[in-house]
Amino acid sequence: MDITFMVALVIALALFFDFTNGFHDTANAMATPIATGAIRPRTAVALAAALNLVGAFLSTEVAKTISGGLIREGSEGIHITPEIIFAGLMGAILWNMFTWLKGLPSSSSHALFGGLIGAAIAGIGLYSINFETVLQKVILPAIFAPIIAGAVAYVCTRLAYLLTSRHDPETGGKLPQKRGGFRTGQVFTSSLVALAHGTNDAQKTMGIITLVLIAAGSQPAGTGPQFWVITACALAIAVGTYAGGWRIIRTMGQGLTEVKPAQGFSAETSTASAILASSHLGFALSTTQVASGSVIGSGLGRKGTSVRWGTAGRIAVGWVLTLPAAAIVGALTAWLVSTGVAGVTIAAILGVAAVTLMFLHSRKSHVGHHNAVEVEEAGQAVRFRTKKKKQSSKAAKRKDVQR
Repeated sequence: MDITFMVALVIALALFFDFTNGFHDTANAMATPIATGAIRPRTAVALAAALNLVGAFLSTEVAKTISGGLIREGSEGIHITPEIIFAGLMGAILWNMFTWLKGLPSSSSHALFGGLIGAAIAGIGLYSINFETVLQKVILPAIFAPIIAGAVAYVCTRLAYLLTSRHDPETGGKLPQKRGGFRTGQVFTSSLVALAHGTNDAQKTMGIITLVLIAAGSQPAGTGPQFWVITACALAIAVGTYAGGWRIIRTMGQGLTEVKPAQGFSAETSTASAILASSHLGFALSTTQVASGSVIGSGLGRKGTSVRWGTAGRIAVGWVLTLPAAAIVGALTAWLVSTGVAGVTIAAILGVAAVTLMFLHSRKSHVGHHNAVEVEEAGQAVRFRTKKKKQSSKAAKRKDVQR
């Protein structure tokens, strides 16, 4: 197959992966503010899309990790071909679509890493993978980042409730808690998460496109992404983010724990801090894992609430399976494309068919902003219950007067 056509095909596939990454990870920034009623669903995804676009231009360290560290580009006689990158992307996209269909907030990052690793091993050999980089910048962050983010969110939530608790100076008892400021604060913290997401996740596709340009000899090894690559990836992830990913928003917003404004504020602050630090260090972090860990930590930090460990367990299983599942699909696709033009054609047709079938299946139980109202009303329900409580207390006083 003509190298120019193959490079163009891989770039198009990489941008489609970037699009799926956008709608798959919208929940990381906007699930909790939607759940508390801080931002309306459509406004939330539009804001996240704009900030993802801006964030994509702020850093390229993660892109360099993908293009120059994960897979050896040319040392020791190894040469990554566009066909191998095509196979890796196919594994990542199919896993992203499958987990979106199931409403699971799995890691788009690990799907990409798994697909590339599986394709490289099947198409070239085990020695093509830089396992030191995989361990330091993929595996270890995947283990520790959600734990640290969850612990920080737990502490922040406890502090938020402690510092805003009110006491009756006469009786020493607690007065009703007024924490409306946290709902306003969520607009800013969720925006920071969206901006941070752009600095990390958009970089991964930039790294992939840079890698294929290096593999095709169109760019020197060791160089970073070109400006047109940065722009294209920023636009793709922004459009994907605006698409919403409502299934995963529903899981993150109400599936893990009942989220209140102070919790959401704490979770988003923890998530944004972890992602920004990782982007600066060049860690290809799973923003989904960090966001999920933060939501769980905030749920544990608020008294009177509980974490739905069944849902958390399903998510954890998805985390564990993501890298090997995408690797298997990537390896099978690499084997198929190694047969030549016919193999690439068959792989492309099967991939398009699988994505189309999953999309059509999702329409049978469509989830969109119109029926994400059950998530949005979570914040309104807080106000409704408070009002009802006030009315009942007034009625009790009237009864006392009548007596």
